[in-house]
Amino acid sequence: MTRIGLGVIWLLRLLPLGALALVGRLAGLLLYAAARERRNVALTNLSLCFPQWSEAERRKVARRHFQCFARSLLEHGILWWSSKARVQRIVRVAGIEHWQAVRDQPVIWLAPHFVGLDMGGVRLTSEYPLVSVYSRQKDPDFDAILLHGRTRFVPPELYSRQHGIRPVIRALRKGLPFYYLPDMDFGERDSAFVPFFGVPAATITGLARIAQLAGARVVPTVTRQLPGGAG
Repeated sequence: MTRIGLGVIWLLRLLPLGALALVGRLAGLLLYAAARERRNVALTNLSLCFPQWSEAERRKVARRHFQCFARSLLEHGILWWSSKARVQRIVRVAGIEHWQAVRDQPVIWLAPHFVGLDMGGVRLTSEYPLVSVYSRQKDPDFDAILLHGRTRFVPPELYSRQHGIRPVIRALRKGLPFYYLPDMDFGERDSAFVPFFGVPAATITGLARIAQLAGARVVPTVTRQLPGGAG
């Protein structure tokens, strides 16, 4: 099934971005209807964060998120198999001067774990060397294609979470920016409970620890998914 899915994504990359975005939005509606458990998680989170919203408003936002997620999944075909020129044309970089102003010292690119994070990461590796951390996938075919997509241009230094943080610190100190995705809940030992939309939530403290160990500056690096075929 994984190989069939990858084959579909490989074919869909041939579409113009606007048409691919439309297919992604339609797939997202199907996913919203079928993925009951994930839909309930999204609706529960929205009800906690936005209690003032109506049920209809929360469902509208949840559907929109599923559409954005499905679109980003299908657009991975562009990252994995399209040319560097197409990736650079579709994914535009703004604000690179904020990094360049401090690049003479260790720098962490803080990349919130939004649906477009792979687009931003692969786009940056089309021009710049960097270091990052990834989670090994259970499916070996999917794991292999993810690594292929993330290393096909300027090869980054990639470490699995099992390697720990020491190789990342060494890479930071020798001048590679760290593309950091703070998405995981590692339990109470590595977290602080802080308000998130007024709700106490476990938040990992890794960013502060890594920045302190490496003497690094932190530059927010946000990938936004633009409407339709806008990029």
